[in-house]
Amino acid sequence: MTILVTGAGGFIGRELLSVLAETEEQVIAIDQNLAFIPDHPGLLCVEADLGDGETLAELFDGSVDRIVHLAAVPGGAAEADPAASQRVNIVATLNLLNLAAAQGNVPRVVYASTIAVLGDHLPDAGVNDETPLRPVMIYGMHKAMIETAMAGLSRRGVIDGISLRLPGIVARPPGPSGLKSAFMSDLFYALEQEQAYTLPVSPDARVWIMSVAQCVRNLVHALGCDSQLAPESRVATLPAIWVSMEELVQELASSTGNSPELVQYAPDSGLEAAFGAQPSLETPTAEALGMQHDGNLRALVANALATIRRSR
Repeated sequence: MTILVTGAGGFIGRELLSVLAETEEQVIAIDQNLAFIPDHPGLLCVEADLGDGETLAELFDGSVDRIVHLAAVPGGAAEADPAASQRVNIVATLNLLNLAAAQGNVPRVVYASTIAVLGDHLPDAGVNDETPLRPVMIYGMHKAMIETAMAGLSRRGVIDGISLRLPGIVARPPGPSGLKSAFMSDLFYALEQEQAYTLPVSPDARVWIMSVAQCVRNLVHALGCDSQLAPESRVATLPAIWVSMEELVQELASSTGNSPELVQYAPDSGLEAAFGAQPSLETPTAEALGMQHDGNLRALVANALATIRRSR
């Protein structure tokens, strides 16, 4: 079996490769920068832009059985440069899917979509698998378009696709990420390093989050789960821990031994609306497919801190 991982040099991609390296699978990793990817016998690294159609086509010789598509221009970066988002998140992604379909072996394709497809102003009663899509950000619009393409190509029987809508994944490395929700991860680093931090949302802001370790477990599971359990849309919103920022700060403080008083709040109305007003979440489709969240907030924080400490 050969697995192709796009965006392999990113935060989630690196964690996924570290898990796949422990298997007997042949893995092809593609990204613009793979300098920090450790070698292992079954890994082929290809440094290239996903939009380089010629290089991408060379990877598809009929032997790619499974694909995890992580590469993307993320939220804030997509807003700042819609043309770049269109080039990568739509054009290059459709090219990838068409190349996968043309192989003739109906590969499993796991697509990293996003809760941003749901848009802002989510229903107070909660979100479930029937909640209509109302994306506002360019990133969410483009991801929703590819979810539709994934479903259509699966109905045609040329790929076996599953789109997973990822919640906030923590804790991404500090520094520019192009994500407007980066404050969620920055909070982990600040308290772990006993540094003062000001959150751009209120203590009552509620979010859906998942550790990167649990995210990777769900991606790996999706590579082999029974897609017949998926709906015709081939979409599953991943289960997540639903937590207020104050609860998260208190748990982080307890787990790191540092004071919650290090954290101050200066709410930004736009960020609060987009990332701090998430209602309760029901995810029966994902659960039927065998997807899970971290279990509880303490486990999530422990998982995220372990990843931070291991990366030093």
